[in-house]
Amino acid sequence: MPYPIFAVILAFCTLFPPREVEKVAATKKGTGAANRNAKHGPAVPHASSRPNIIYIFTDQQHRDMMSAAGNPWLKTPAMDYLAANGVRFTRAYTTNPVCSPARVSLMTGRMPGYFRDNKGQPVTENVGAMRIGKLSPEVESTTLATWLKRAGYRLLFGGKEHLPPSLTPEAQGFEDFTDDERGQLAERAAEYIRSQPKDPYFMVVSLINPHDICYMAIRDFASTEQEKRLVSTGAEEIETLDRAMKRPAGVSEAEFFEKYCPPLPPNYEPQKGEPRAIKNYIASRNFQQAAREQYTDKDWRTHRWAYCRLTETVDSQIQTILNALRESGQEENTLILYSSDHGDMDAAHRLEHKSLLYEESAGVPFLAMWKGHLRAGTVDSTHLVSSGLDLLPTVCDFAGITAKADPRGRSLRPLLEGKKVPWRQTLGVESTVGRMVVDAQRHKYIRYAWPEDDKTEVQLLDLTRDPYETTHFTDDPGAKAVLPRLSRAFDELWFPNK
Repeated sequence: MPYPIFAVILAFCTLFPPREVEKVAATKKGTGAANRNAKHGPAVPHASSRPNIIYIFTDQQHRDMMSAAGNPWLKTPAMDYLAANGVRFTRAYTTNPVCSPARVSLMTGRMPGYFRDNKGQPVTENVGAMRIGKLSPEVESTTLATWLKRAGYRLLFGGKEHLPPSLTPEAQGFEDFTDDERGQLAERAAEYIRSQPKDPYFMVVSLINPHDICYMAIRDFASTEQEKRLVSTGAEEIETLDRAMKRPAGVSEAEFFEKYCPPLPPNYEPQKGEPRAIKNYIASRNFQQAAREQYTDKDWRTHRWAYCRLTETVDSQIQTILNALRESGQEENTLILYSSDHGDMDAAHRLEHKSLLYEESAGVPFLAMWKGHLRAGTVDSTHLVSSGLDLLPTVCDFAGITAKADPRGRSLRPLLEGKKVPWRQTLGVESTVGRMVVDAQRHKYIRYAWPEDDKTEVQLLDLTRDPYETTHFTDDPGAKAVLPRLSRAFDELWFPNK
């Protein structure tokens, strides 16, 4: 039985229409949590060893959507610059592959399922995340904003929020310097950088793209009044999408598909033994079911083409920020962290959008650059990184303060500096279709469950033997040693009492 339509709309991550009102950082004071944080004692003195920190956060970009990752179908010079002058992790995952839950992790350093919605249910999707109420004293005193205020950092936030009232940037004490989510956001961030601020700052730049790819299937298959209204209010998003879908000038359709358009992915067909929970999830979203059944091969390839162009669009906005740093001489006193809230299925398994536990949806880019301080051009393909759990302790480590929220979160600083330290062997990820544990040996143990289905389905995937997740190995003889180990990690470490 499909979710109520309001839940579906929220799941699109497009509940809020384009924003038009800008807020000027220099004149706006942080409120809420910022004032409450004053009671926690004096700020840590500013030191030259503590950099300014910029967290650039895109929306719906899977980890292979950059030319630095070997993707030949797009050019991302800004992202590539970060990779060439810093560290790129290839095994980074979101805490939950959908917008609002992932953003709750950004602000709190906790798994989204730690929180309950107004009905007492653990948060697994957008609707529940937006219904998180008042924070507990424990959470309120250990959010990212709270820790950084103690460290003496000025907090700035610009762009997409999609957070419950208790965790909005304003409520947490950030200066909200613009609500724009696109080029104007990049320009405002660049203006602040060029102003040569004296106090150390932490800035979140939350860019919307390549999220506009969502509108392709929604527009093509909108059938309900709510879906049609969503399309009618998304004028800017659709205009951007239409520009991304255009073929190069003077190129015929035949030449376009022969030379320019990305091919279908190796895992284009649905997974063999596709879990029932995924089938239920797809059936609950009219546009997604229709896209799987009705899009032609050319439609899917066009979707991939547009996704590449939208990623290039956001890369150009990132370049604006990098230019400001370089031209103002601040590269060597600024740490840049770069990631995304989740990925996009990008035609894998004949799917688009997010929310699933496949690599395209759950895997995210994670890069760090502090020129002259971190190892340049390093690719880390070993360590499991949680963008949601590890961001808070990492940022605070560089800010000169030891901070914790979820004790399973780890500072990435030792890895970024090339130190050999014991590291996690497993990592948990939540979703609306179930939960999974990935391990250092590239296995994925998943317990699929659908809210209106009382049956749980277990899958074991092996990314070494089958990197495109075309099948599963749950009944394979070699799984007998792996399944109990990952089942224990699931029950004892990542999802106790779930």
